[in-house]
Amino acid sequence: MSTERPGKPSQRTPNRQLAALIAEAGFSNAGLARRVDQLGLEHGLDLRYDKTSVTRWLRGQQPRGTTPALIAEVFTRRLGRRLTAQDLGLDACAPVYAGLEFAATPGEAVDIVGGLWRKDSGSHAELRKIAFTPAGLVVPSRDWLIGRPDERVARGEPGPEPAAPRVPPQVRGPAGGPPPGVPRTHRADSRADSRADGVERGPGQRVTPGDVAALRSVGELFRTLDHAYGGGHARQALVRYLEHEAEPMLRGTYGEQTGRRLFGAVADLTRLAGWTAYDIAAHGLAQRYFVQALRLSQAAGDRAYGSYVLATMSRQAVYLGHGREAVQLARVAQQGVGSSVPPAAQALLHAVEARGHGVLGEVRACTASLARAERALEQARPGEEVPQWVKAFDEAHLADDFAHCHRDLQQHRAAAQHAERALRMRCPGQIRSRLFCRVVLATARLGLGDVEQACALAAEAAEQAAELRSVRAHEYVRDFERRLEPYRDAAAVRGYRERTAALN
Repeated sequence: MSTERPGKPSQRTPNRQLAALIAEAGFSNAGLARRVDQLGLEHGLDLRYDKTSVTRWLRGQQPRGTTPALIAEVFTRRLGRRLTAQDLGLDACAPVYAGLEFAATPGEAVDIVGGLWRKDSGSHAELRKIAFTPAGLVVPSRDWLIGRPDERVARGEPGPEPAAPRVPPQVRGPAGGPPPGVPRTHRADSRADSRADGVERGPGQRVTPGDVAALRSVGELFRTLDHAYGGGHARQALVRYLEHEAEPMLRGTYGEQTGRRLFGAVADLTRLAGWTAYDIAAHGLAQRYFVQALRLSQAAGDRAYGSYVLATMSRQAVYLGHGREAVQLARVAQQGVGSSVPPAAQALLHAVEARGHGVLGEVRACTASLARAERALEQARPGEEVPQWVKAFDEAHLADDFAHCHRDLQQHRAAAQHAERALRMRCPGQIRSRLFCRVVLATARLGLGDVEQACALAAEAAEQAAELRSVRAHEYVRDFERRLEPYRDAAAVRGYRERTAALN
């Protein structure tokens, strides 16, 4: 049941802001209440507001919890412009809904993402329950596409900016073992050197290019952990690093060039935090991280990286079965960068669009997008200087996307061919990606009637999944097992069940 904040009626002031917006939107009191209840359901909330509730709000009563933010979102969708709870004369956005806003300024973006890091660090179990909402993709992607660049991100008076140092090599662990702990932040100026060992950085301190380089190195370390052990392995350590290192840097002192690089590095870490949340099926939380990474990339002035974040959001939508939203996100990314990004990046954006069409069963559109991706990747020049996220999309990755698309379209022979090719080319260190591809190949073999080989491939994948802290890995295996049901009496299936029984 919904509840309101207690208060004496005589002390309340009628909410004229809310009344004006209700009139502008053309809502009845009952219509507004119904829309708030419906939006609440998208977030897993059982709200039971009615026209009497709206009448109380108009008289000055404040709704509790997430409701002010939900009401603001109802008006945002109706009127086509971003509105906050304060614009409606209501209290500020509640934490459960926070994180889907696309901030108006870099400073506001820091406030929003900093609040998300702190809440995630302190209340992980609660945030994992937040539902993914397809409607929450609309405003951020639109604002990224049509929004104006941030004119200034510099803070304070840092003086002349020092030259950027060479980015240190990625920290690696001993052969066969996990990488070591998070490296200490590099300190490149005398003020930074004066910080006492073990003392956390505080707001207002000067940020140097060396600090930004350290953020990039830490990102590579956590990326390696994610690939090898799954998103659940070091996710909380990454969130704490963002809270205790990245946020004080964002609230520090820096010039324009260092500030842009800082926002870019933090955008990458924030996207990675979202990716690890996605891998453990905390989809509402992941969605919020992706939205904030998108906003931080805008502050960085890195349009290309913003398109990559949108591609990541599109992949999550594909995984959750929201094909239409996946296609729209990919197209927004393409429209936002045009031909300004390297061919491999264009190939990536076409490939993620193809994945959306595949989920929808749109054969012609999927085939056309895959063809565009293939042509774009053929234009990539070996040795071309491109960002690391662009380098990661290679022939193996494209073959993997081909295999997934053909699987979704139930084109089993083509799916098997591309999955085999992807497995041949995939780096051995990409353990989780190879697992996914092996399950796709097993599914294709099953579709072709080769039950024995399908079960052998899936059993290998199941054994690998048992070693990973990745809900997605386990879900891939479970999806294959559901497809085994028509063959449950086959000897190969019984053998598969026996082989994997001890893993469950």
